[in-house]
Amino acid sequence: MNKVENNKAWFLVLPVFAIVAFSAIIPLMTVVNYSVQDIFDPQTRYFVGTEWFKMVMTDSDLHGALLRQFIFSFTILAIEIPLGIAVALMMPTKGRGASLALILVAIPLLIPWNVVGTIWQIFGRGDIGLFGAAMNGLGIDYNYASNPMHAWLTVVLMDVWHWTPLVALLCYSGLRAIPEVYYQAARIDRASRWAVFRYIQLPKLTNVLIIGVLLRFMDSFMIYAEPFVLTGGGPGTSTTFLSQSLVTQAIGQFDLGPAAAFSLVYFLIILAVCWVFYTTIMNMQKDK
Repeated sequence: MNKVENNKAWFLVLPVFAIVAFSAIIPLMTVVNYSVQDIFDPQTRYFVGTEWFKMVMTDSDLHGALLRQFIFSFTILAIEIPLGIAVALMMPTKGRGASLALILVAIPLLIPWNVVGTIWQIFGRGDIGLFGAAMNGLGIDYNYASNPMHAWLTVVLMDVWHWTPLVALLCYSGLRAIPEVYYQAARIDRASRWAVFRYIQLPKLTNVLIIGVLLRFMDSFMIYAEPFVLTGGGPGTSTTFLSQSLVTQAIGQFDLGPAAAFSLVYFLIILAVCWVFYTTIMNMQKDK
């Protein structure tokens, strides 16, 4: 007897598809439409084909911003992922200390992005900021407003302070999901702390780390508010990332056509790199 499938449950998903279409697909199609037109005003526009895409691909300023963006994102991942794992391993697992640790770690995540930039703008000043004054007290002529290297390091430190807690909380939840029997077996075998981490905890954190890497890469690759408030993209263009270049082009210069093409290329780069990350990690898991 053939069993008849009931597909009525799909009707429950239709509202989600409608919301996604309204909030994502329709704006995306609008951007695609803008990317092939030269727009002078709402009534005057001309079809230009792939001209804006060619301009984006040959723009040296955008190439520089893309290089800075990749360096920044990979620097962030190299710092925040190991640091987040270390913080999660040090957090208590039982009692009031566990609850207090979770609250304290999560505090930076509750602060709006523009406020984070303002906090570090004050924190890094040499006259009134604790960090700036401390650097100057150590004999370092620290000034993020005039020194490109200092500005770059300050933006990295700001992002590490703001987003490492996200990685730590993800890893903490993954560690708490490991059954106690694994640790009991490790104690029976007299496994070292490193062996427990290497053969029990790290493999069990793989799925969590995939989420953490993808989230942190996407977010760091789209960073805008924090460096804009802190340095305004300077000194020069040392902290001008892709998002700032896009906003300047779309809003500051009102070049909607080139900005739309730029945003589509931007989206495809993020999608491609995330796919590479995910595929590489999953293949590494299959090989084990």
